[in-house]
Amino acid sequence: MKNILIRAGMSPLDIFDASYILNNNSIGGNVGNLIYQYSVFRTLMTEDTIITPDYYDYEPSRADEINEKYDCYVIPLADAFRKEFVPTLRKYTQLIKRLKIPVYVIGVGLRAPFEPKLNEGFPFDEDVKEFIKAVLEKSNIVGLRGEITSKYLTGLGFKEGVDHTVIGCPSMYTFGRELTIRETNITKESMVCVNSSRLSPKNVLDFITRGMQEYPNHYFIPQWLKELRLVHLGAPAIAPDSNNYPVKISDAAYANNRVRYPLNAPTWFDFIGQADLSFGARLHGNITATISGTPSIIIPKDARMRELAEYHQLTHVMANEINETTRLSDLIDKVDFQQPTKRQAENFDNYINFLNKNKIDHIYKETNHPARIPLEERLSNVSLLPLEVPISACGIEETVARWEKFYSGESPQINALKKKVKDKDNKIKKLEGQLNRKSVKLVLKAANVFR
Repeated sequence: MKNILIRAGMSPLDIFDASYILNNNSIGGNVGNLIYQYSVFRTLMTEDTIITPDYYDYEPSRADEINEKYDCYVIPLADAFRKEFVPTLRKYTQLIKRLKIPVYVIGVGLRAPFEPKLNEGFPFDEDVKEFIKAVLEKSNIVGLRGEITSKYLTGLGFKEGVDHTVIGCPSMYTFGRELTIRETNITKESMVCVNSSRLSPKNVLDFITRGMQEYPNHYFIPQWLKELRLVHLGAPAIAPDSNNYPVKISDAAYANNRVRYPLNAPTWFDFIGQADLSFGARLHGNITATISGTPSIIIPKDARMRELAEYHQLTHVMANEINETTRLSDLIDKVDFQQPTKRQAENFDNYINFLNKNKIDHIYKETNHPARIPLEERLSNVSLLPLEVPISACGIEETVARWEKFYSGESPQINALKKKVKDKDNKIKKLEGQLNRKSVKLVLKAANVFR
């Protein structure tokens, strides 16, 4: 039996409810992470393989434990080459240097503006160099999300095709080499799934809002962790009032019960697979639709989305093509929803070649159409939780139950802080006691002197 440790906040086999996810950040801040992680689980889980999440515990002090328990460490990443991720990247570098087992990085990318100036460099260049060097000591080649990241690493001195290769996002290969997108007749009554990002430019946010008004049978699928808190608990608002993004429980999408938040990948696939269309500014919000067979339109907002949209030929429209009069129905008539299917087989073969170069076992080793999918067999015995509905759509009993469960299961971080506060309080009381005793002694001593 082979034991794999994987970077993930939860396994597809874990049944974590909203309270648990909120208190432990099991989605790494964004539920879209579950999609590419699910794909890696499904592809690497063979009949004689056990895959265990690290639950985002990557402390370098775990090295001895990991060396003893696991045969390899698989690290699927998103846009990890960014300023905010540097502390995590450094910890991973320290940990990887201490490991004696293979370490495989699958799908890492650069976060940069839409037109990145790679020749100017980034503040985190040295950290990226050290990380890639450490990984290459434990594996043959690193898998990248797209051509922009490839050019970036080449500029740092790493060789394309030797040290790194573009594999795209593993999420696109969730269900294998074939990709089927349904031909649907999209009408005003069609079910439409919507995703958005407050980081998008105003013209894009306004367009997405108009699209929701144009197709009233829509469901907004938020992805941030703080949006799960809003869905589950009703507060706090995620931002100041906005007329082009749902930010509070009284906004129309929430008030009209038109918001759904996925707690796991399979139920997300099932829900979005019922829609006639998905559109918006979220990468995995639309990839989830694409691999589920639903036509999708994505609006890239930065280099990380752009390189993946280009590599996978995702049906997309650039932000500068959208103005104040652009309607969703106009785009539906113009775009080619079958575009992603044209590159799927070639990209999938390249992905499998990457796995083989690293000698990583997978379910496609003998055939592209395996008779058994161990992950799906195991999932058949698991009762997954449905998508979360807004608390405003719940009765009083469900509302109270949510609040009670959430506040009784505060996160380890909060509990640790409470313990620190309690320890400090005890220390202060002890010092106060010592001071009081010293004060009494001084008073008695002074009294004796005067006596």
